[in-house]
Amino acid sequence: MTIAPWRDPALPADARVADLLSRMTLEEKAAQLYGVWVGAATDGDGVAPLQREMTAEYDWDELITRGLGQLTRPFGTAPVDPALGAQALARAQRRITAAGRFGIPAVAHEECLAGFTAWRATAYPVPLAWGAAFDPALVEEMGRRIGHDLRACGVHQGLAPVLDVVRDPRWGRVEETIGEDPYLVGTIGAAYVRGLESAGVVATLKHFAGYASSAGARNLAPVRAGVREFADITLPPFEMALREGGARSVMAAYTETDGVPVSADPDLLTELLRDAWGFTGTVVADYFGVGFLQTQHRVAADEAEAAHRALAAGIDVELPTLKCYGTPLVTAVREGRVPQALVDRAARRVLLQKCELGLLDEDWRPEPAGPVDLDSAENRALARRLAEESVVLLDNPDGLLPLAPDTRIAVVGPRAADALAMLGCYSFPSHVLTHHPGTPLGIEIPTLLESLRAELPDAKVTFAEGCGVDDPDTGGFAEAVARTAEADVCVAVLGDRAGLFGRGTSGEGCDVADLRLPGVQAELLDRLVATGVPVVLVLLTGRPYALGRRHGRLGAVVQAFFPGEEGGPAVAGVLSGRVNPAGRLPVSVPRVPGGQPWTYLQPPLGLAGEVSSLDPTPLYPFGHGRSYTAFTWADVHAPEAEIPTDGSYDLSVTVRNTGDRAGAEVVQLYLHDPVASVTRPDVRLIGYQRVELAPGASRRLTFRFHADLSSFTDRTGARVVEPGDLELRLAASSTDVRHTARIRLTGPVRAVGTDRRLRCEVFEHLD
Repeated sequence: MTIAPWRDPALPADARVADLLSRMTLEEKAAQLYGVWVGAATDGDGVAPLQREMTAEYDWDELITRGLGQLTRPFGTAPVDPALGAQALARAQRRITAAGRFGIPAVAHEECLAGFTAWRATAYPVPLAWGAAFDPALVEEMGRRIGHDLRACGVHQGLAPVLDVVRDPRWGRVEETIGEDPYLVGTIGAAYVRGLESAGVVATLKHFAGYASSAGARNLAPVRAGVREFADITLPPFEMALREGGARSVMAAYTETDGVPVSADPDLLTELLRDAWGFTGTVVADYFGVGFLQTQHRVAADEAEAAHRALAAGIDVELPTLKCYGTPLVTAVREGRVPQALVDRAARRVLLQKCELGLLDEDWRPEPAGPVDLDSAENRALARRLAEESVVLLDNPDGLLPLAPDTRIAVVGPRAADALAMLGCYSFPSHVLTHHPGTPLGIEIPTLLESLRAELPDAKVTFAEGCGVDDPDTGGFAEAVARTAEADVCVAVLGDRAGLFGRGTSGEGCDVADLRLPGVQAELLDRLVATGVPVVLVLLTGRPYALGRRHGRLGAVVQAFFPGEEGGPAVAGVLSGRVNPAGRLPVSVPRVPGGQPWTYLQPPLGLAGEVSSLDPTPLYPFGHGRSYTAFTWADVHAPEAEIPTDGSYDLSVTVRNTGDRAGAEVVQLYLHDPVASVTRPDVRLIGYQRVELAPGASRRLTFRFHADLSSFTDRTGARVVEPGDLELRLAASSTDVRHTARIRLTGPVRAVGTDRRLRCEVFEHLD
């Protein structure tokens, strides 16, 4: 039997898709360009902004006769047993393939920001914790495991990672980011992409681009970033994740930059992304982003015009459900208002990706290959390791930590006995289960209180909540103070409640006016400190909070950024000493609530000085973190040198663990450019290496700096390497400099392009 060319796996994908497109009607092509959100709420609050207003009506049985591009969140919309969900998805795919002329299945996509957002799936630490771990290899392994779980359930595309660089920590989605430095975000984000893609799942980079630079830290607010900020801070993580990670999809951001909505910006989505960077995958809309061109941005008069603008800009797929790319688009093409070539272009990209995924092959089967276990012992072990690596010991001035095993401990605070204190807003329990009261969590999430009692069985542990996360009631203060007064030490567990659109203190749409601890938690902390009993502050948060007023009054400070289902044992392990903390800050911790609404990447006039009474100097800088052991950095080889503007330079250091227990040091390399043609950040991260060392052991690290890493966007908009003096700073944080190498770049100004070096190579040697 002769099969149609588009079904023949021996032919090149381009030829197969060209044949298929030649056979399809306009309606069938358009059907490949939208998703359908089965089960999405059309009344009340949903899990996406303006979900009720933007969800279109449709007849499922009639709709799928034309085919279907995507299925939206079959697992992430309501609690469904994973095994039953996989079978239901397979049945839905069978219906789709049976209904259409060509039998093409849909791409099923899900959120996977901190694990597969499905009931009974592992809840890993949030991306801000990935940044704190400074461990790309571990994040890559997590991405791989998440990808395998997605594929086991029949899911093809994951909407992650978030590569937005934090510009203002008051923004609610800080917890979803990897940090405030583009090099850290790019290297960690690319690692996650490699892991996800290695499992055969399409990784989707979010949110392209500029979303985190919204004015006033308000969600979806206009972006007023300049050309150089956009080019040098916003874009590099996306470029790295495409070049080094191999991401096959990009999600357009909701925001507008200088008056141009991203979803209608061909300069960004076509000229830069495709023509300059060579991207060949699919661009998908953020949920309802195409319709927002009409309803929110008001650059389109109706749904058809919104579809036209989005398609022309380069958005191939409308998510999460059909609104503009369905009947309005088809009608507009029939009437000559939208060129059919735009539909053909997008359909070709979508079908090429389906071909890559095997969805055009005759032998494709939707049924799961084996049993489905989304929270395996291996998953939990990995979640534990990442949680442990991400905990940051901010301060321990008098060695109060680790806690004595038989001490009297008063555990106080609204985050101590709540399992959800460990989870970010895109975990299934926080994101979906709040709409299904009475449904069990589906996974085991030990609280910090439970974990500390298990960790220190000989300690006498008492508990008082003290107050809620964000309510004004101080009625519980008295009991909290009484329990503290009876103890040898108080562990105050404070922080955030993750939620969506104002239902939490951290998360999407949960932006804040300043960086005070939520509710009356700061007042509770003051009352606890006033007892005179040493207080260990444990923060379980999605953003950094101002701690300057308490600096010097606390026995120790431990920061964990929503560390996931194994976060309780991980933090308890740090408190007991079983875990030697090695996390480093991916975001600066401010001194005062309103004095530092930005990040460490500042030129001289953005730093403290006599020109302003506001001092933005952070209390704890980017890259900071302490340990229970000690390290020396010695035998530095960093001679003064001249290298050409296309040359490289090696500098080396030996790191030795001089303490009595195993630990990890994070060696960071920063660049300082004393004179440039445009202002530059005083320092910026260009390399790092996490080093695990036994007591007395050492490693020699060599950082290979290439001049490309000093490149920036000049006044003409070109990316260049300029000749002149540079300082390379080996440091334990952005301010804790251990050794400096002074080099001089010689030769002409050199323009660099997409083939430039993005990464500082690091070589480890046994000393």
